[in-house]
Amino acid sequence: MLKSIVTVLVAALPLGPMGPVVRAVPVPPPAEDVTGVRDPQTAVFAGGCFWGMEAVFQSVKGVHSVTNGYAGGTAATASYAKVSGERTGHAEAVKIVYDPTRVSYGTLLRIFFAVAHDPTQLNRQTPDVGPSYRSAIFPQDEKQRRVAAAYLAQLGKAGAYPRPIVTRIETGAFYPAESAHQDFFWRHPTHPYILRWDKPKVAAFRNAFPQLAN
Repeated sequence: MLKSIVTVLVAALPLGPMGPVVRAVPVPPPAEDVTGVRDPQTAVFAGGCFWGMEAVFQSVKGVHSVTNGYAGGTAATASYAKVSGERTGHAEAVKIVYDPTRVSYGTLLRIFFAVAHDPTQLNRQTPDVGPSYRSAIFPQDEKQRRVAAAYLAQLGKAGAYPRPIVTRIETGAFYPAESAHQDFFWRHPTHPYILRWDKPKVAAFRNAFPQLAN
């Protein structure tokens, strides 16, 4: 579903200034994590509209930058029009550059599953429908792949969600999104989509992980 259409629908909803209350899912910390690295690292996650994902991870201490973009497709390039039209196989994703001495890959995974999106929604996220809004992890090396796979198994055993987790571990290049989509949450704080779906996520993150919030 194109966000221009979603915006019209959302604008008609009766909302308060911060939208509905969202609570983080109390997922456990990962039993395994990436260790022994000190240089800046990169994580790539997909979990629905990248506007809210970007804002959540930009609010995490130790994160240097977050870039909105597209990952996991078979096409040699990606654009918003083609990806949202389900013509490339890509998912909307975020590339997170972080300081592993301040925040670990496992901690980013925990935030991803607890509050950044709903990992039980198959090929959609809230009002956005289609494979481009799927839940996916794109490990950047074998250490990340091992930790991500272990955490998916751990969450499945923990039964933290009422429905099965559908998050996939994928490969694929990351393509930055158009400039209009970067920092969208902060540049458009009163946008109906931001008020309805994304501000509650950021508030939930700050409430659930105050020690990690910047």
